[in-house]
Amino acid sequence: MTVDTTGTVRLRPLSIQADDDPDGVIVGRPELGEFVSLPALYGEAIRLLGDGLPIGVVQRRIEDEHDVELDVVQLVEALVDLGFVARLNGADLPDPAGQAPPAHLPWLAERHVRWLFGLPMRVLWAVVVGAALVTLFGRPDLVPVYQDFFWSDYVGLTTLVNTAMFSVVISLHELMHLAAARSLGTPARIGFGTRLHNLVVQTDVTAIWSVPRRSRYRVYLAGTACDLFLFAILMLVLAHANPPEGAAAFLRTLALVIMLSVPIQLHVYMRTDFYFVLADLLRCRNLFGDGLDYARYLLRRVVTVVKRARPPADPSAELSARERRAVRIYAVLLVPSAAIALGMFAVYTLPIIVTALFRALVAVWESLNGGPVLLGVDGGLFLLVEGGIQTLFLVTFVKSHPHWFRR
Repeated sequence: MTVDTTGTVRLRPLSIQADDDPDGVIVGRPELGEFVSLPALYGEAIRLLGDGLPIGVVQRRIEDEHDVELDVVQLVEALVDLGFVARLNGADLPDPAGQAPPAHLPWLAERHVRWLFGLPMRVLWAVVVGAALVTLFGRPDLVPVYQDFFWSDYVGLTTLVNTAMFSVVISLHELMHLAAARSLGTPARIGFGTRLHNLVVQTDVTAIWSVPRRSRYRVYLAGTACDLFLFAILMLVLAHANPPEGAAAFLRTLALVIMLSVPIQLHVYMRTDFYFVLADLLRCRNLFGDGLDYARYLLRRVVTVVKRARPPADPSAELSARERRAVRIYAVLLVPSAAIALGMFAVYTLPIIVTALFRALVAVWESLNGGPVLLGVDGGLFLLVEGGIQTLFLVTFVKSHPHWFRR
């Protein structure tokens, strides 16, 4: 359908929020998860179009009031392509929202979860976490160690139960993201994804671009806040409730599982919770991509210094001064973030993997040579569970990156 200055449009309900750029706005449809960054004058033009003014009238008003040329026809064409226009020149347009995946837990309304993020709950969180920190300062022996993973000699059963524990913990983590988004009146979806070699559960909260910046931090930090709260409760129970040894072993394992999940969110070289916090704090639109480009530039610069070659061009030179500072800060933070990841892997994850794999292989071998059959079956169960997890990772990875596998 042709768009010209004589035409009229009826827009669908749109969100218009201030952008990182003081002269820009973010316009989008939360139910579609589609948002675009536009100059502020285009945001004003969209508001006028929403008032029912013809395209030509809107264009002339903007040009007269601001003494600039603005192609509102091109703007409307872009809005039509995005699915932001309901009617054009009196004709209804198809709504792509009907093809979008539905939000999870649609019955969960803002009124159901708003209390989770109110002042009383924030005070309770601070008291519990603060008490746990004081307790750990006096009882450092409560800090989990990798041996706490093995609460039984049956490594397969242990891994199966611990995997179930981790599934519950990560589900609560993601549900808190979803609840935080829903408390702001925005939809969200939970699904599988991959980050480097890890299979992850993640929550799509793209729609939070429809809320002010300060409110977005609630969504980013909700999962980690939940993890810390659960960990604090476990530490207080172990320290002061004196549970039986069997129950205490399970609680220590659960605490270990939670403790291992929290540092993952600090890996800002991936799109983790704290990456999005950092991106919003630094107000950088493409922090991940620009930061990696700058980190590669620094590595190439070191190589050229050693080889006494011509230094490469700085990719951040094309950014604004504010974004350039943000990208350089991010590139520096990649180093401690990677150190945390490697440290946790070396101290906890690697010993757990090596110990479990060694025990499982020994149990299977001894079972095949006259040893306990039950331990052999258990070891085989471990190998089966780990094989299933890695298979699920590969399937998810292929689905997440289909263009890598096309000829």
